[in-house]
Amino acid sequence: MQRLASLLVLALALCGLPAAASTLAPPLLLDEKPIVIGQSYSLPSTVLKASMRINVWLPPGYKEGAKRYPVLYLLDGAEDEDFHHISGLAQVSQLNGQFGEMIVVGIVDPDRKRDLTFPSTDPRDLKDAPTSGGSAAFRRYIETELQPAIDARFRTSGRRVIIGESLAGLFIVETFLKQPQLFDGYIAISPSLWWDNGSLAKAAPDLLAAQPPGTRTLYLSIGNEGPAMRVDDLAAAVRAKQPAGLTFIFAPLREETHATIYHPAALDALRKLFPLKPAGP
Repeated sequence: MQRLASLLVLALALCGLPAAASTLAPPLLLDEKPIVIGQSYSLPSTVLKASMRINVWLPPGYKEGAKRYPVLYLLDGAEDEDFHHISGLAQVSQLNGQFGEMIVVGIVDPDRKRDLTFPSTDPRDLKDAPTSGGSAAFRRYIETELQPAIDARFRTSGRRVIIGESLAGLFIVETFLKQPQLFDGYIAISPSLWWDNGSLAKAAPDLLAAQPPGTRTLYLSIGNEGPAMRVDDLAAAVRAKQPAGLTFIFAPLREETHATIYHPAALDALRKLFPLKPAGP
């Protein structure tokens, strides 16, 4: 009986240990410092009559030597949009060698429904996006103010590629069709070609036929999103009217949705448009 009582006392004492331990102070987190992945700049714009914001990521070896780099222009490039995502892919590639080095320039558009769309005659578009229709001005800003500022400030190679998804993809397709010389590469992921009742896809054959020859690449991707997106119509038009010098990559990801397609498509696109140079002998 005395042995049983002693065991009960010991068991009660052990049960109390965690409660006693929980009153101890937790370990301290020391030496707090921010994690910096890039730099943000203000760019006054005469075209847009506003001070625009630009986020820039530089490859790790940028400060060493005098190498020049191609530039990846990223629409929806704010810190709370896709800047971390795309610059993160570029950073990881420096570790695993998936594709070549680049400068990433995140373009911050304060009103994306205005800046990334052309004028629509569809009442539904006008109701959902009353400020829409500013893509031509946004394109002038990129051409006459942003690109010269980036070339003046950083060691750029002259090669320019633009990437974006959804409405940003719509802007990219419009730019490719109407002003193809503005970039060397166009990455349009799940572009919102339903805008204005699909008028851009319908106009694509004539716009492609009028394009001057030139060495450029169009990467186009779409998920399992249905015919209303009009992306398959655009792909068919490009195949039928492919301008001289154009490399066309159509890479549908039917297992993805509009919400999930950006990451896998962006990784695939960057591998294809920024291939690593083969090692020398």
